[in-house]
Amino acid sequence: MPELPWTRPPDLIAQLRRHWDSGRLLAERANGESSLFPLQLRLRKAGSRDLTERFDAVRVWVAELIEHSRERRAHGYEIEWRSIQHRTRGQNRLPRAVIVPSAEDALSLIGKTAQARRFDQLSVALLAEFPGLRDWLVRRPLEALKRADEWPRLLAILRYFRAHPRPGRYLRQLDIAGVDTKFIETRRGLLSELLDAVLPSEAIDPSAGGAAGFNRRYGLASRPVAVRFRILDPALALRGLTDLAVPAEEFAALALDVEQIFITENEINGLAFPPHPRAIVVFGLGYGLDRLAGVDWMARARCWYWGDIDTHGFAILNRLRAHLPEVRSFLMDRATLDAHRELWGQEPEERRFRGELSWLEEPEQALYQALRDDALAPRLRLEQERIRYAWLAAFLEKLKAGC
Repeated sequence: MPELPWTRPPDLIAQLRRHWDSGRLLAERANGESSLFPLQLRLRKAGSRDLTERFDAVRVWVAELIEHSRERRAHGYEIEWRSIQHRTRGQNRLPRAVIVPSAEDALSLIGKTAQARRFDQLSVALLAEFPGLRDWLVRRPLEALKRADEWPRLLAILRYFRAHPRPGRYLRQLDIAGVDTKFIETRRGLLSELLDAVLPSEAIDPSAGGAAGFNRRYGLASRPVAVRFRILDPALALRGLTDLAVPAEEFAALALDVEQIFITENEINGLAFPPHPRAIVVFGLGYGLDRLAGVDWMARARCWYWGDIDTHGFAILNRLRAHLPEVRSFLMDRATLDAHRELWGQEPEERRFRGELSWLEEPEQALYQALRDDALAPRLRLEQERIRYAWLAAFLEKLKAGC
């Protein structure tokens, strides 16, 4: 086949395929109306000069276009013609425009008729049971078709939540025939779209989003959020236990009779924290410090926070202080930073915190701003696990002495 400079049937079909790939061909079927057809396709066409210079190539091009048109097949495109009177070639008919009259013609040209029929059958079945899915089908027709084999299970899930809104059970407890926990867990994004479309607003918690918020959004039970802590005074051990992780609700109810509570991000720091009279250390929460909100008995003790000396360390301190206004920081000061200069590192640029922190005390604020603004060194960071153990021990000794 000679290389032709004009639009050929594969080029026309590629234009139609883009309408399939965008979902528009199926979306219009789900919507029940079409604004796309008749569709005129872009056409680079031959002219009078081509008849002079490349007459045989023009004949090949025209024949090729006719082969895929309605002149040769039941479904195809229509060619609008123009007549050209050539001084040496005489009267000739050349394509002026190519028009696809209907969706059926387009589907036939791109070989998607069977898939469109399957989508039609799927749409009828889905909308008969869940009319609220129409907008979703219009937005996501290719996804609906891609999941064709999964719809029996997806519909079973939708029926369950419609019959049991906000069930208050774990996923493992849902009794849905043919559906296991993993099927739901691996499709939480898709199921969120579908459940949002079919459930009443009172069955949805709009404040919870994403895969992590799936359970809360639709009223499923979640694994209890744990608080890990160590009792630093053997006299306060709970039936001999000093290292515990308990649900946040149970931690709030413990009401431990302690005078000092140390909070630190790093797990190893928590595990290695020295003994201290009438004290506990809570560790490993990071930004999950919100779990300590509303723990009344913590407010009666003297609370201390130890985090990294970097922008995020102070951001976490600021967040904690919003819940425990009296919490004090330790080993997060300029003296500690200067004493460990050889252990300074750098905070990853893309993870730095640059916002305003309103709960910091004046020395903390000054150090935070110096770190944020690179006043001491570029992206300066001193991770808490790099601070010498003797430095921590000296701080605790001063605390025991009441200094």
